[in-house]
Amino acid sequence: MRTTGSHSHLKTLDHIPIFSCLLPEEKARLTQIITEKHFKKNSIILMEDDSKNFMYVIFTGKIKVVRITPDGKEQILVIRKRGDFFGEMTLLDGKSQPATVVAMEDATVGLISKVDFEQYFMKDPNVLKHIISMLCERLRDSWTMLRVLGLPDAETRVRAVLAHISTVYGIKDVRGIIIPFKLTHKEIADFASLARETVSRLLTRLSQSGEIEFIGRKNIILKASFSHPK
Repeated sequence: MRTTGSHSHLKTLDHIPIFSCLLPEEKARLTQIITEKHFKKNSIILMEDDSKNFMYVIFTGKIKVVRITPDGKEQILVIRKRGDFFGEMTLLDGKSQPATVVAMEDATVGLISKVDFEQYFMKDPNVLKHIISMLCERLRDSWTMLRVLGLPDAETRVRAVLAHISTVYGIKDVRGIIIPFKLTHKEIADFASLARETVSRLLTRLSQSGEIEFIGRKNIILKASFSHPK
């Protein structure tokens, strides 16, 4: 179904760089061409080598981009939350999605078709400038994750994963840097290609040493004393 054009959805779109530069009438048009879909927790939004016809905007919830390793394990490549988007690469080069996208919790996602994307946005130089900037940023994220997987020991990997997530999404607080969404031990393990039991043991050690603090259910604060590989 089409979006309702709710204030919250408009606000989300307005905070996405490639759309924030649009004129008011262009933003109004954007809300008319987006198709809204809802996904339950753990459901697959997009399969590897799947559709090349849409770009996706996250209105609510949290998703993960994963690949399945040759031994059948899930490797998290990146986590995206409200205000993020994905699938834009398939619209730009016409090639298939190189990973699988899964809802980590109930999520509402807006779909922009390839036809609409090309007709309304690819002709706008400001949009193109933001797309190039975004691609550069995501390339740097990919380099960071490759570096994490190449680190020699489990603790260094866990520290690097927490540092990377806090750099991308962290919120500074008098207590430290808050990772503003729930992150399970299994999800951190999938990021770092480690066993969940190993990650649980390391997180307990970091908590006992005062380098991290758990608040609520699975939210993490990185304290000032937290150290990570440079």
